[in-house]
Amino acid sequence: MYKIKRILNIDLPVHQSAFLWGPRKTGKSTYLKDQFPASLVYDFLQTDLFLEFSKKPSLLRERLLAKGDIVFKQPVILDEVQKVPQILDEVHWLIENKGIRFILCGSSARKLKRGQANLLGGRAWRFELFPLVSKELGEIDLLMALNQGLVPAHYLQKGYRKSLQGYVRDYLKEEVFNEGIIRNIPAFSRFFDAMGYSHGELTNYSNIARDCGVDSKTVREYYQILVDTLLGTMVPPFKARQNRRVISKASKFYLFDVGVAGFLSRRQIIEEKGEQFGKAFEHFIFMEIVAYNSYNESGFDINFWRTRSGLEVDFILGNGEVAIEVKGSSQIDKRSLRPLRAFIEEYSPREALVVCNEKEERLHGEIRILPWRNFLRRLWEGKIIH
Repeated sequence: MYKIKRILNIDLPVHQSAFLWGPRKTGKSTYLKDQFPASLVYDFLQTDLFLEFSKKPSLLRERLLAKGDIVFKQPVILDEVQKVPQILDEVHWLIENKGIRFILCGSSARKLKRGQANLLGGRAWRFELFPLVSKELGEIDLLMALNQGLVPAHYLQKGYRKSLQGYVRDYLKEEVFNEGIIRNIPAFSRFFDAMGYSHGELTNYSNIARDCGVDSKTVREYYQILVDTLLGTMVPPFKARQNRRVISKASKFYLFDVGVAGFLSRRQIIEEKGEQFGKAFEHFIFMEIVAYNSYNESGFDINFWRTRSGLEVDFILGNGEVAIEVKGSSQIDKRSLRPLRAFIEEYSPREALVVCNEKEERLHGEIRILPWRNFLRRLWEGKIIH
């Protein structure tokens, strides 16, 4: 696999520390090695190091102070920091008293929060690394991206099905089980499968609870665990103002990677058409928007809009500023534009877009129909939303 330059930019001023979060295998450790090659690294995936520092967190302070000026030139990297939460007290002391910078890297802050670990009270900026995005890949093979996903270890890999299988079974479930709050492991495993089939739809906690043999409250907690461990995102409905036609309660859930979602739903896409292609395509566009929002520190809201009559617009950005409908079709007809027209009539967005598989851009009244490559180029150029 060729080396891919990531677009995340961690540029730390003097004395500034940072957290870097992201799901397993998104390339956090590789990124930090490339970005900070001269930094000292303590990787708590190493069993001996983990055991040493778990028993005696003060070893970090003692060892760093013995190294002299070298620790002031580059930030010190603590990889998989959530495995040793008590070490953050030492980090706090070293930041405050010695001016040492740290990059604290991990796949979940949930364990730190639940254990009342010291999260440094705003002394560390937060960054997040996502799976690969179109701006990093240049010319992207859409079917490859949708089937294999964009986790770096899976993209461009011949045996990607085996890798996805191992990732879901060995990494993702383990990541959640390691949180120590899942008592009913068989029920959670059933939830994981059921969630895959309802992925990207309105979340019906009661239906999934019935499939899993647990109550709705437990299913809600399961979803929250996935969000807290960065394995997925809840997209709430758009509610700029009350409207009787709008369903205002149920959210949608998207996993962090389109390939993982495809594996869970046993999806294999062989051509750029059909319902399964459309669902995966929507998910792919969503993840590009999420990554752009984070990497550019834009901070805009991402919602969807749906009426009781069933009209739905996939993504509403920035409190109604931009409305986006994603269609896998290579020919958009007038009927497909009804949801966007209804949203325009109600909220008058600055931009109303259909992102699709058509070959050329065109305008249909107030609605701009955009080939997906054009949309992604404009998105990363900051021309869709800032």
